Amino acid sequence: MLRWRGLAESAPDWNRTVVTIGVFDGVHRGHRALIDATVREAAALLPVPRPSGAEPPEVPPVVVVTFDPHPAAVLRPDAVPDRLTTLDHRAVLIEGLAADGLTVDGLCTLPFTQELSRLAPEEFVRSVLVDHLHAAAGVVGEGFRFGYRAAGDVALLRTLGAEHDFEVRTVPLLADADGTVSSTRIRTDVTEGEVERAAAALGRPHRVEGIVVRGDQRGRELGFPTANLSSPQYTSVPDDGVYAGWLIRDPARRAGEQETPLPAAISIGTNPTFAGERARRVEAYILDFDADIYDERVAVDFATRLRPTIAFSSVDALITQMNADAARVRELLLGG
Repeated sequence: MLRWRGLAESAPDWNRTVVTIGVFDGVHRGHRALIDATVREAAALLPVPRPSGAEPPEVPPVVVVTFDPHPAAVLRPDAVPDRLTTLDHRAVLIEGLAADGLTVDGLCTLPFTQELSRLAPEEFVRSVLVDHLHAAAGVVGEGFRFGYRAAGDVALLRTLGAEHDFEVRTVPLLADADGTVSSTRIRTDVTEGEVERAAAALGRPHRVEGIVVRGDQRGRELGFPTANLSSPQYTSVPDDGVYAGWLIRDPARRAGEQETPLPAAISIGTNPTFAGERARRVEAYILDFDADIYDERVAVDFATRLRPTIAFSSVDALITQMNADAARVRELLLGG
């Protein structure tokens, strides 16, 4: 999958493309349904087969257009939603859809700026879909809005498509027993510590990435050395508590690169047993592991919540519970 950023950077030398547009934060099951429809639309536009013995016809390239930062960071800076995926992880997830037969040929990241936000719908379509991507078709969700103050809707997109010779297809929002699958709903699940429910909507465990930094070394003193993660601003972090999950060292930057998940007990909170603790932390105790991973980029994937954060009456009581947590993680993730 080719990646490029902005309209100033040259797009691949493709004739016509099939495009889908969105933030795609989380690359959840609803996003995958939209990308699936885009891939199928490209196949439907397959040129008429050539004579026998000629090269097979080419399917128009599929391009996903995303935005960075989240549009709210520019339009509503006091209400920026937490981010389910880093931009790199988003790209890896989209590229990895090829394993399920959903091959995306290009990922175009548009820097969301005040200038971009002020483009009229007509100018957005001309600049992005027509001049830059040469779209033969656009596939969007049924509630898609675009352009200055979200003035553009699907009806206008169809009108502009007819003017510029590209088709428009809409895809209904994906729903399950809990309602519409959306990034907003998943963020709420994560915030409430409902990581299993979030995973069901994502189609995989929720992930938090960060750099391992030095803490106060208290875990090591207690016999449970932890990796203390420093995560980017606006990271969607689960509610305070202890979780079973996995730590991944050097998470893959490209689809297909091998990741080795290490079973871990993950603690989120302010360590209320110890007076004076105020900073909220994400710490992972990796089972059967004692290597130095300071300054490494790692990720933690959340499998299930074990318990809420508790203030213990003594350090001995805390250690007893930490042993029980580690044993529970071993049972859940390793079968004992």
